[in-house]
Amino acid sequence: MNKKKIVVAITGASGSVYAKVLLEKLVGLKDQIDSVGIVMSDNAKDVWKFELGDSTYDSLPFKMYDKNDFFAPFASGSAKYDSMIICPCSMGTMARIATGISNDLTTRAADVILKERRKLILVTRDTPLSLIHIENMRTVTLAGGVILPASPSFYSKPTTFNDLAATVVDRIIDQIGLTQDTYRWSE
Repeated sequence: MNKKKIVVAITGASGSVYAKVLLEKLVGLKDQIDSVGIVMSDNAKDVWKFELGDSTYDSLPFKMYDKNDFFAPFASGSAKYDSMIICPCSMGTMARIATGISNDLTTRAADVILKERRKLILVTRDTPLSLIHIENMRTVTLAGGVILPASPSFYSKPTTFNDLAATVVDRIIDQIGLTQDTYRWSE
């Protein structure tokens, strides 16, 4: 099996529960993963603490990179990271990616993933959307990115916030090509 190299970026958009559930699921799928690199904005850390009441992102078994560490391996295509997930993805981050502005590690890594024709997934959470947001989504999609809105499903009958967030996270995991045991429609 070809183990995956994954970048997870967390921005300051609301929805830290999605990032937390994603990282926890990646821990559980470690046998399929070569490495996970994490980059968080300052706002992401503040929002995580506010929304989740903790800083458990510090205790994950993945390497954390500073938001301005351009020596991180995934700042270059030669490191051959397979996919990047930005979860949650702020509209500002998406706008910088759509316009090619690589002013921090998150946007540089996204630029690298797109230019190398690898999988970039933006887990957007904002609503309603302006025409600017929609046009930026269009641009990222045309460049090869995947817009995966944090729109939970209910047919699996989730009973907790984490279960509800997992309905989105399971789709992210499917998108990056990891095998998982999860609820499937009509199975």
